[in-house]
Amino acid sequence: MKLLPTPPASSDPYSHHRLPPPPQLRRASFPPAASRPFAGLLRAARVRCSSSSAAGRGRGSVAPAVARFQRRMAVSGTEHAYSNILTSLPKPEGGEYGKFYSLPALNDPRIDKLPYSIRILLESAIRNCDGFQVTKNDVEKIIDWENTSPKLAEIPFKPARVLLQDFTGVPAVVDLAAMRDALAKLGSDANKINPLVPVDLVIDHSVQVDVARSSNALQSNMELEFTRNRERFGFLKWGSTAFQNMLVVPPGSGIVHQVNLEYLGRVVFNTDGIMYPDSVVGTDSHTTMIDGLGVAGWGVGGIEAEATMLGQPMSMVLPGVVGFKLTGKLRNGVTATDLVLTVTQMLRKHGVVGKFVEFHGEGMGKLSLADRATIANMSPEYGATMGFFPVDHVTLDYLRLTGRSDETVSMIEAYLRANNMFVDYNEPQLERVYSSYLALDLDEVEPCISGPKRPHDRVTLKDMKSDWHACLDNKVGFKGFAVPKEQQDKVVKFDFNGQPAELKHGSVVIAAITSCTNTSNPSVMLGAALVAKKACELGLEVLFFPNVLRFCCTSCVSLLSADCGVILIFRSNHG
Repeated sequence: MKLLPTPPASSDPYSHHRLPPPPQLRRASFPPAASRPFAGLLRAARVRCSSSSAAGRGRGSVAPAVARFQRRMAVSGTEHAYSNILTSLPKPEGGEYGKFYSLPALNDPRIDKLPYSIRILLESAIRNCDGFQVTKNDVEKIIDWENTSPKLAEIPFKPARVLLQDFTGVPAVVDLAAMRDALAKLGSDANKINPLVPVDLVIDHSVQVDVARSSNALQSNMELEFTRNRERFGFLKWGSTAFQNMLVVPPGSGIVHQVNLEYLGRVVFNTDGIMYPDSVVGTDSHTTMIDGLGVAGWGVGGIEAEATMLGQPMSMVLPGVVGFKLTGKLRNGVTATDLVLTVTQMLRKHGVVGKFVEFHGEGMGKLSLADRATIANMSPEYGATMGFFPVDHVTLDYLRLTGRSDETVSMIEAYLRANNMFVDYNEPQLERVYSSYLALDLDEVEPCISGPKRPHDRVTLKDMKSDWHACLDNKVGFKGFAVPKEQQDKVVKFDFNGQPAELKHGSVVIAAITSCTNTSNPSVMLGAALVAKKACELGLEVLFFPNVLRFCCTSCVSLLSADCGVILIFRSNHG
């Protein structure tokens, strides 16, 4: 494929609201420049593409249907159906943050009852209402959500941005490059091919662990990563500078969802003086982690992502919304994993496939943003399109913690309050309408595990031993292995690297604690480290390092499977 030249640099209209990278993105350790094609990659500019129309150039008469289409597009480009509610948002010290399409200005009492997640869909429809891709009828469907959602009404939705990881992002960049190549062969300007919405691509699926248990493990593994993927990384680096509106985050910066949460999530955009809520679709099912930050986001396929990149609206069924009320506070010793397994079991039983789940209630104020992100990240496991947490003071505190400026946070709060999208639990709460309702007292959540096969097969920790023995006896199925009694104590002995070893039913092995559900939460990660430390002191032995760890202490018990990773539960008679 011919790589076309990089377009000339231009000004960045996003600079006035671009979030500063958190320290960890600046401190990432990289291989020497000689083996590093991504030097300076984060300087890639993201600018709004500007394309000129050449309709009818070099052609004869235009067909009547095409002429009508062109007239309709011309009208939609000059007249906005909701220009009368475009409102200025003043700054406290004078001046203005920008303008926004005000939902309160519609003076429609139905909007006050809408779930916050549906208000994001409504604002997008109003802002993008051009009479062609999005019509006033689409807006009315969303406003009348209480009546239209049970009828499975279809609406268009234009997300604010697209999130890619390298596993699925590379084909998208290849497609864009192929379109540029085709346009060049037709004698046109190839630089017209650009994403129409901001696209963030995070490289995080290419690393493997070759070196471990050494102080230079990170550096050595990254050098090997760049060597193995040099051609692919070089292509992505070209794309980061050749395409406008695209940012590529280099290897070694973190897991895509965590980078999205701490760095890429805007919560509120301010583009060319127009303010609107952040929303995102990503080519990974766990894009839903960003819902914990109050950003509406979910995973889509590559075709949907590319269509969104090129400015096409997504066609979606107006979803029902399950209102999940949280009260109380988690007890000491109860982790986010215990909570998310409890929530997953409840939602799987309730049935939430194709729906939004919106969390609310006074218990929200006692739930950290990391815990919220853990619950939101598990949306694919309980089947919902997203598990949404509206923006409140906890969200604002997290934004400050992760390096967003005070000015940016003030702008976010001012906009969301002005557009009735901010939740202040210190104020009286208006009752919102939901499709169905669930409630959980956080004080009732118990330490628990899942499995042995499915994440929603929750078992309380106190019942783990009896449940495990029952699973051995039960017939083969989700909760059974049908192991004969005479074989349940069977021990398999073998040698590994010259060392004697043995395995039996109930032996505890772990491969990794790398699930994005777990790594989003510092308390869970630190807890796992402390458990591992204590376990080593009581006899944990590294047998199959770095791929598998085995407990040689006979009083250790089974493991907890959560999402795509595992969390180790350790108990010992040693105290």
